[in-house]
Amino acid sequence: MLSQTEENYLKSIYHLEASQTKSVSTTLISKSLNTKASSVTDMLGKLADKKLVNYKKYKGVNLTSKGKNIAVKIIRKHRLWEVFLVEKLNFNWDEVHEIAEQLEHIKSDELIEKLDTFLNFPTKDPHGDPIPDAKGNIRNKKSILLSNAKKNVLYTISCVKDNSKALLQFLDKHALTIESELTVVDKLDFDESITAKLSNGNTLTLSNKICTNVFVTIK
Repeated sequence: MLSQTEENYLKSIYHLEASQTKSVSTTLISKSLNTKASSVTDMLGKLADKKLVNYKKYKGVNLTSKGKNIAVKIIRKHRLWEVFLVEKLNFNWDEVHEIAEQLEHIKSDELIEKLDTFLNFPTKDPHGDPIPDAKGNIRNKKSILLSNAKKNVLYTISCVKDNSKALLQFLDKHALTIESELTVVDKLDFDESITAKLSNGNTLTLSNKICTNVFVTIK
């Protein structure tokens, strides 16, 4: 049985692999988990001994098939718990990430499958991230960052990075949620901010930092 720390490492590596073309460096893992590089090196050695990662010093790390399967299972639990917390316990979407971080380490497969059934088999969490099914399959919907959106095209918000309470609270303040519609009407070269027209007819200026944390799809 893996420790909570080992599971967190596998999940972190999985997410980092998704954005890398090469092996994940210990520096990236250290930043992601806010831990010392020496601690990362020690843990990667332990995970390699358990055949969960392929690791060579100074050359980075990748998950093995076994490690990836475990990481996806943890992510599935995390996202199902987020749905439960929002839909059944009325938490706001900016409140659930840290709680789900704790609940994702529950070991009972039976509990998770019953939770999935109870929630009527959701395919995405409250932030728009896809929920892996019981076999580990993930349906990724094609989307782009709002920062890359074209002018005068109608988009819907498909996914929002959930690790920033400030971002989620800002979007809440302006009634922007998953499936909200907007159209980019202007882009400023100076600071890469955009002006968007919302479905209620209002316009809103969004910073580049916000736009690089919000994903959209063409309506």
